Amino acid sequence: MTGQLQQLGGRLVSGPPKSDAGRRVIALDKTTIAALHEHRFRQRAERDAAGTRWAETGYVFTTRTGKPFAPDRTTRLFRKLVAGSGLPPVTLHGLRHGAATLALAAGADLKVVQDQLGHSTVVLTADTYTSVLPETARTAAEHTAALLFPARRQHASGAQPPSRRARKPPLPAWARPARRERPRAA
Repeated sequence: MTGQLQQLGGRLVSGPPKSDAGRRVIALDKTTIAALHEHRFRQRAERDAAGTRWAETGYVFTTRTGKPFAPDRTTRLFRKLVAGSGLPPVTLHGLRHGAATLALAAGADLKVVQDQLGHSTVVLTADTYTSVLPETARTAAEHTAALLFPARRQHASGAQPPSRRARKPPLPAWARPARRERPRAA
C-alpha cells in the first residue's frame, strides 16, 4: 500500500503521497525486518482475538481491531514512550533527522539518503544534513587526502608510510570512552 493517512476534521482520510518521491521502496536492515515479522505475528493474534470485529485495512500498525491509528494518537503515544524512557526529548520528525544523520555518519552515499527520505533533490538533502556531523567531514577529508598523497595512499592500503607512522583519525565524540580522573600523587 502506498499512501498517507491524514486526520481532517476528526476523520481519517487516506490519500496519495505528497509527491512522486513519496512512492518509493525503502531498504530495511535484518534487525528491522525481524522486528516487523514479530509484529506481524502479534497482529495475527490480535486479529484472531478480535474475530468479526477485525477490520482488514492492510495497515501495518493498527488498533487491536485492525483500524489504523490516528496520527495524533501516534504522536501522543510516542511522546509518552519518550518521556518514560529517560532519554532526551525527541519528536517523530526528529527520529527521521537522526536516521539520516546516522546513515551519513555510517558512510551512506548522499543519493541513497535522499532516496530513503524521499527528498525531491539531492541538494535539499545536502543542504539539510552535510553540516550536521563534523566527524563525517573530517573522515571525508582524510579519505580524499589518502587518494592524493602517495604516503597516505600506502597507509590506506595497510602499508606504513616511509617517513613516519600515520595517526588514525580521531573517533567521533559519541564513540569515545568516558574519561576517568586519575588520582593525583600527594
